[in-house]
Amino acid sequence: MTMVLSTPTADGVREAVAALRQWQHDEAPMQLHPGDICWNYRLGTAETAAAVRTWSRDGRILAVGLLDSPTVVRMTVAPDAFRDEALARRLVEDLSLPERGVLPDGAVSIEAPQGLLLHDLLTVEGWGFDEPSLIRDLTDPVEDPGVRIEAIGLEQARDFADVLRSAFNTARPTGAYRHAMAAAPFSADARCLGAYDDRGSPVAVVTVWSAGPGKPGLVEPMGVHADHRGRGHGRAITVAGAAALRELGSSSVRVCTPSSNAGGVATYAAAGFAARPEIADRIRKA
Repeated sequence: MTMVLSTPTADGVREAVAALRQWQHDEAPMQLHPGDICWNYRLGTAETAAAVRTWSRDGRILAVGLLDSPTVVRMTVAPDAFRDEALARRLVEDLSLPERGVLPDGAVSIEAPQGLLLHDLLTVEGWGFDEPSLIRDLTDPVEDPGVRIEAIGLEQARDFADVLRSAFNTARPTGAYRHAMAAAPFSADARCLGAYDDRGSPVAVVTVWSAGPGKPGLVEPMGVHADHRGRGHGRAITVAGAAALRELGSSSVRVCTPSSNAGGVATYAAAGFAARPEIADRIRKA
């Protein structure tokens, strides 16, 4: 029963996303979500495949990882393999050795749900801890966001790009991202929304991802234009995203943001999210 680490083809990414969908449920700790990989498709199909890692045994995927950057991997494990010793030991090896092609030497981090045997082994190896997750239950109807909300389709791709460029102070998000998202697999599971002011200008955007009815959804990403901060638009667009996920049948909505992002944490708290201590970034210093 050999464990196989793979960088999948495009078809293999679909299999990884399908596995992630099956693993989502409200009782599970915060973990890698299908929406995390689907959002990555904005960069291209080949680029997304190159950022995904899978660990399989006897043809079954047991773990999935996504390289958020060259030094950060976000990952999770099949529910029945959380305490699988052979898998955990193989993960530690592959995540620790640069020649395995997952993480480089030096300072790196791993985002993985609590409860994994992996954490016990990483602690032995001297890895540290970081950040929280937040969740909102969607059993009850979601309140009105209090602002004009519109779907961001291909015709509004420029609005999406303008807000994200300003929100994250980067030149990378462009209208092409919205077109790439629409063409990507599982795009039907996503909703992209914009909040607009009285003059019709976009002030905030959010993309939310469903993993299917009765499963938790994901916020990825949410941003407020720099010229419109401090007016409650972040809360409003997040509430609108939660409502969209509830319409899709999601049981809850989750988001992960660094604890150092005080403004982001406050925005999600105002939108009805509560912190859960079920995710931890494991950090290895240089």
